[in-house]
Amino acid sequence: KIASAVNFVWNYVNDLGCRWLDRHHKFMSAYDCHEYTKGAGDELGLHSQTLQAVAETHSKSRKQFKKRKLNWRTNNPKAKRKSLGWIPFKKSAIKLLKTYQTNKTALKSKLQFSLSKGKKLIITVYDHYNLSNYELNTCDIIQDSRGRWYACITVKDFPKSKCGTGSVGLDLGCKTAVTCSNGNKLETKFTHKYAEKLAKAQRANKKNLVRSIHAKIKNSRLDAIHKFTTNLVKHNAFIALGKLNSSNFTSTNLAKSVYDASWFELKRQLEYKCEYAGCLLEEVDEKYTTQTCSHCLNISSNSPKGRAGLGIREWTCNHCGVTHDRDVNAAKNILRIGRDTLAEGSPLL
Repeated sequence: KIASAVNFVWNYVNDLGCRWLDRHHKFMSAYDCHEYTKGAGDELGLHSQTLQAVAETHSKSRKQFKKRKLNWRTNNPKAKRKSLGWIPFKKSAIKLLKTYQTNKTALKSKLQFSLSKGKKLIITVYDHYNLSNYELNTCDIIQDSRGRWYACITVKDFPKSKCGTGSVGLDLGCKTAVTCSNGNKLETKFTHKYAEKLAKAQRANKKNLVRSIHAKIKNSRLDAIHKFTTNLVKHNAFIALGKLNSSNFTSTNLAKSVYDASWFELKRQLEYKCEYAGCLLEEVDEKYTTQTCSHCLNISSNSPKGRAGLGIREWTCNHCGVTHDRDVNAAKNILRIGRDTLAEGSPLL
């Protein structure tokens, strides 16, 4: 019921922002929107901070995507594109009641959310970080495709992670999503792993099972990428990443593997984790990095070239006789190019 009220506010702000743009020839700010939504919380059963959070999120998304009108949100189960539940809360509407331990590992916390006219919403969440140690900032209660609800909480003064002292080059690919210059690899072939099970569920028209399998694939992929990127930032002070545009591959027969590799998500996680830990991330042009020998820097006649050479996973350089793993060799060249692009170098390298 609360999520439905949030959707109503979103649609109202969406329409209001479009009319504001036609009248004033500029985007309506979140501050301007507050004047139109003031007092609506009593009728809708929402806290005033929730109304402001919806307006701020809408304003930020509209500027990000540069659109005069965003997609409408709906709870209608018969709608072609049903919106998942979303309820934002700010600091003044959140209160931590208590934290308790159910067994040796599980830690739970009770959170109280303020609504209009003194109404309270109390929920219990699994507390993996012991929220009582931190000052709560914001919280978004969101729904996933299986109808499960999660509390996404941000806190203040969370201890920052520190980067390492090493350096590594990363080569993006389809067979292995990421290959490091030190030989470590990340494989995200979870769509292929669950393909047979997913096909059986789809043929049997088991919609709940299909949603569960898709969620399993997504969560497994995100978990693997999170662990991999966290480990990279933890041990390195400089990361060189090959610049690769996934849109060049999504119209070919490699599209399924490209989507499974999830290059965009990997870059997104590396960007904010490196910024948070003080690690230097450099995106470089990976042109000829697969063909060039990382030992003698020559391009031999038997090196893999173009899409015709995708099947060549190992090759030996004709100039120096060194045998290379295709992806590791490319990652080493990316690291070398990344170091060359640094104007003065990094004091930690």
